[in-house]
Amino acid sequence: MQILRKTDQKAYAKAKKLGPKGVVKILKDKGLTGRGGASFPTGLKWEMVLKEKEKEKYIICNADEGEPGTFKDKFILVNNPELVIEGILIAAYTIKATRAYIYLRGEYEYLENKIRNVIKKVKAKTKSKANIELIVGQGAYICGDETAIIASIEGKRGQPRKKPPFPTVHGLYGKPTIINNLETFANVPLAILFDDWDSKLTLFSLSGDVTKPGVYELPVGTNLRKLVELGKPKHKVKAVYFGCFGGCMPYSNINLTNENVCGKDCMLGAHTIIVVDEKHSIVDMATNVAKFYEFESCGKCTPCREGTMRILNILENISLLEARKRDLETLQELAEVVKETSLCGLGQTATQHLLNALKFFRKEFEEKCR
Repeated sequence: MQILRKTDQKAYAKAKKLGPKGVVKILKDKGLTGRGGASFPTGLKWEMVLKEKEKEKYIICNADEGEPGTFKDKFILVNNPELVIEGILIAAYTIKATRAYIYLRGEYEYLENKIRNVIKKVKAKTKSKANIELIVGQGAYICGDETAIIASIEGKRGQPRKKPPFPTVHGLYGKPTIINNLETFANVPLAILFDDWDSKLTLFSLSGDVTKPGVYELPVGTNLRKLVELGKPKHKVKAVYFGCFGGCMPYSNINLTNENVCGKDCMLGAHTIIVVDEKHSIVDMATNVAKFYEFESCGKCTPCREGTMRILNILENISLLEARKRDLETLQELAEVVKETSLCGLGQTATQHLLNALKFFRKEFEEKCR
């Protein structure tokens, strides 16, 4: 696997020879994009922060992998954490930051000591003066949002804020800040050091109704059926979920690109695939996902706080055969309002799975309504 290649910190030495502008150029030329879901060009983001005239700048590595069905970042931390630390130190050198933070998912707390030891080892070998502080989150899904991470690190309640200003201009403690996903940082040394590094290779988290769940490294554009077959499902597959926020769609012969998946009203996001076979009800799936969002809503904005609660109530009534078909219209309208009026990405994507389910699997809902 490309992500398991070792660099022995030679990428950091090469980065110092290239200089900050040279690092930005090579990341742009190689086409490294964010692996957290937004796919924003990494070199462009770093260039924005590099051009800011503030003396104090920060780095944040988003390792708060809270999306259900996503475990690719954990795979990297377990098998090749040196890449992540080297990538962070290269970023610190590039923008002249003296402090960086790794915001680690609370459920990965058992990896804390290992990561701290790797930080010491890599810093000693690179002789970097940048400080890397490890912060363990408390399991709040909302802290996957970049502005909520900033608030949490600052000691505030982990809640998002409006953008702009964006973190590249007004980030941690009001200073320019680079925030990248852990997999993105891991790819930085590989992109800098190896001429044959492939920007199209990415990690897919495959789980659900398969007998061989796991992390698969495949090119973007891989056929969905090919990926699912690697997981060896026991029964006929009915649907796939792209995590929770990416929505769901019927199982089909589709190539996994942002354009193809978005064309189905879904989002490829962090390349999370949850397989659902014909033995499972989409109504039950929708109810379980709704429970997750109702629990994880931070409560800051009314549409998300109240909407997720009401959506869950209606779905539970449908599951108990206590709803009428007209309730599906209410459910549809409510889901659209929550999506369009919520403050942050959590609320804006909290009902995507439901809108997809009502579009593609409406018959299953109707069969449970009077």
